[in-house]
Amino acid sequence: MKVSTKGRYALRLMINIASRTDGKPVSIKDIAGAENISDKYLEQIIALLNSGGLVRSIRGPQGGYLLRKPPEEITVGMVLRLTEGTLSPVPCVEDEETYCEREANCATINLWRRLNKAISDIIDTTTIADLCANKPEAGDEYCI
Repeated sequence: MKVSTKGRYALRLMINIASRTDGKPVSIKDIAGAENISDKYLEQIIALLNSGGLVRSIRGPQGGYLLRKPPEEITVGMVLRLTEGTLSPVPCVEDEETYCEREANCATINLWRRLNKAISDIIDTTTIADLCANKPEAGDEYCI
């Protein structure tokens, strides 16, 4: 599994919004400038997050975006599944309904299941609030 720039930028966007303590909506232009990401690309990402119910838009001259839920209730898994789709390492463990005709004779199926569970355990228990708590101070470099 490799997380694309879309997934990484979506997390940065969510952290940026969640880090604002004034409660005011954040514009895409402000996020783009702060995160050094194209505002056009962020518009595509925010549309996914909006349709997925993680952010909401506020219209008007003071408009922008806010989280729909507290950052403690939004997991990394929620964000990445919206932007990346499946996060399974191989197709045969994507969901419980996936059937593989080789499963009975597959020497690696348990490896893939354990890896898939480990990924899910981490991303489904790590919240945007957790990431905000780990955000370096202003001026420190960080990478997501």
